[in-house]
Amino acid sequence: MISLVVGGIGVMNIMLVSVTERTREIGVRMAVGARQSDILRQFLIEAILVCLCGGTLGIALSYLIGVVFAQTGGSFQMIYSTTSIVAAFACSTLIGVLFGFLPARNAAQLDPVDALARE
Repeated sequence: MISLVVGGIGVMNIMLVSVTERTREIGVRMAVGARQSDILRQFLIEAILVCLCGGTLGIALSYLIGVVFAQTGGSFQMIYSTTSIVAAFACSTLIGVLFGFLPARNAAQLDPVDALARE
């Protein structure tokens, strides 16, 4: 649980930096007609994709570790279940939504005039 919270805070920090660096882009999108829901959806999708990439790397690493254990010939064998893999992806998606919502909401609530005027 602690590692999920720490990972979620890392995702939130990445997304907050992304919103800060892309303030001008957000202002341009809003000035040409993007709604707040469009901006919110964009940043939520980005947060979810970051978490899904992390989940995919974690599952690939666990498979690699299992292959290494199998090659060493030890008595230890890793067993993989589809349920645990699906649960890992669901958990990473949930972390992306929960911890990506605040930066996405901040991006969606930017005033286009202020966003374009910022440097």
